[in-house]
Amino acid sequence: AIARRVGMPAEVVATGEDLETLSDEELLKVDVFARVRPEQKLRIVEALQKAGEVVAMTGDGVNDAPALKRADVGVAMGQRGSDVSREVADLVLLDDNFATIVAAIEEGRSIYENIQKFLRFLFSTNLSEVLVVALGMVLAALLGLRDEAGHLLLPLTAVQILWINLLTDTAPALALGLDPPSGDVMHRPPRRLSHRVIDREMQGGIIFVGLGMAVATLVALDLRLPGGFIGGDGDIGQARTMAFTTLVLAQLFNCFNSRSDRASAFGRMFTNRLLWLAIGVALALQAAVVHAPFLQDAFSTVPLSLADWLLCGALASTVLWADEARKLLLRRSA
Repeated sequence: AIARRVGMPAEVVATGEDLETLSDEELLKVDVFARVRPEQKLRIVEALQKAGEVVAMTGDGVNDAPALKRADVGVAMGQRGSDVSREVADLVLLDDNFATIVAAIEEGRSIYENIQKFLRFLFSTNLSEVLVVALGMVLAALLGLRDEAGHLLLPLTAVQILWINLLTDTAPALALGLDPPSGDVMHRPPRRLSHRVIDREMQGGIIFVGLGMAVATLVALDLRLPGGFIGGDGDIGQARTMAFTTLVLAQLFNCFNSRSDRASAFGRMFTNRLLWLAIGVALALQAAVVHAPFLQDAFSTVPLSLADWLLCGALASTVLWADEARKLLLRRSA
């Protein structure tokens, strides 16, 4: 009756007496057990684990200790539970309220999800920097990356790369780690024990976004370099500043990409105020590096016009639009 009231299936019910006559295979078909002895609880836990299930066990008495210890997650009562049960348990309910278990699961899932967001962002942004330098070196002659003496140049200086890491790998990345839980976090099935934090789908997204940011950055570079694929009328200082700014903006757009492998970035865009604050601070610092005279020498930058900033923003935003298209295809194919 209790199981049905809380919405659990209760078609097959067995008592402790019934359990004595059931095999492990028959035991797995039971929905609800009632009036079972402590040693029978241990048998239920072991049978479910052999079948590949992740088992949580609640208890408060000394006799429950073996089953609590054997379960994947042992949950003991903090107020009326015995000292032995609390010592062997993985989780202690201080208020003895079973609803707290639901809150704890939601918190755990949210933390795991935020770890994935953090890793998705860091790996994709750092991959983009590696690709910019690597592809820039390979395509240097074709892009026109040469000095007056004809020597090949890097697309970004070492100081600029360090600045990008300092700017995007700190506040925005940490803000993603504090992202509020999504509304459907408790409607998803539990993860399997074999599930990897960085799974194949996440790896594909990281490579796709990282490559997209690198391409947008190299296009910005080529737009200001004489010769190259597009051909521009600027110099290496202007080209590097454009590429530098485009990569920073692309990584800031990537903050929204990184919040999910499948869900649209526009669904919960304004739920994380810390993320917007981090992006605002990063934009202000990047503007200072580009326009403040005392920082231009240190970072090898030149001032950009409003049109240049808009062009950098447009190129950087392609990362967001391209990933939105990828996510849409994934959702439709699911």
